[in-house]
Amino acid sequence: MKGLYILLLWSCISLHVQAQNAVRDSSLFDPHVTMSFAYQVPGGDMASRFGNNSNLGLGFHIKSRTQWYYGVQGQFLFGTHVIREEGFLQNLMVDGSYVLDNDGSPATLVVQERGFALSADIGRLFTCVGPNPNSGILVKSGFGFLQHRIRIEHQETHIQQLEGDYLKGYDRMANGPAATGFIGYYHMSNNHLINFIIGVEGWRGFTSPQRSMNFDTQISESGQRKDLLLGLRAGWTLHLYKRMSNNFYYY
Repeated sequence: MKGLYILLLWSCISLHVQAQNAVRDSSLFDPHVTMSFAYQVPGGDMASRFGNNSNLGLGFHIKSRTQWYYGVQGQFLFGTHVIREEGFLQNLMVDGSYVLDNDGSPATLVVQERGFALSADIGRLFTCVGPNPNSGILVKSGFGFLQHRIRIEHQETHIQQLEGDYLKGYDRMANGPAATGFIGYYHMSNNHLINFIIGVEGWRGFTSPQRSMNFDTQISESGQRKDLLLGLRAGWTLHLYKRMSNNFYYY
């Protein structure tokens, strides 16, 4: 029994050493999932509606043996700073300061930013820094879709004018094609324990308003918007590459 334990321990050590050598000595075909967070600063037309926002991302990418990098990602945007545009909710305001609920009492409104982004990415890893040929400076760009809107919540009360389809007349939803770019550091540790990505990411949205009319201002928005986002993104990666075989062949 003692001999069996020793054999199992030796097998585990051998597998771990082989995997470490694979990462350290050669460029791997590396599919991976990345969970990330970014803090973003808006620019262009987006800065006139929203303040800084947070961003949660989930992506699936592949690094090839020739250091090309490609995949897809989705991101969820959320923020608490909404810049009140001229006329926002003006048709519902009493004395210009509050909105009444269905019972005629002042309602508490929570106004927030919500949105999402999707993209297909392609780039390249430059192994000028890092502990192995699977780490380095990552430069990538992508093309996809961006959407954002104003979320209006009224907790523990009902306001008929801000429910159902009526709410769409106030949310300022806009969406459209978007381009994105990223430059940063991609790290794969030799021991598989520390794997991350960090860098600067930017978005440029070619969006347009999606509501036929804003109910509060009675204005129909039109034309293309210039929506910009710039932020620092950091993420943790889960690698899915196949480890080296632990088989030995004798001839």
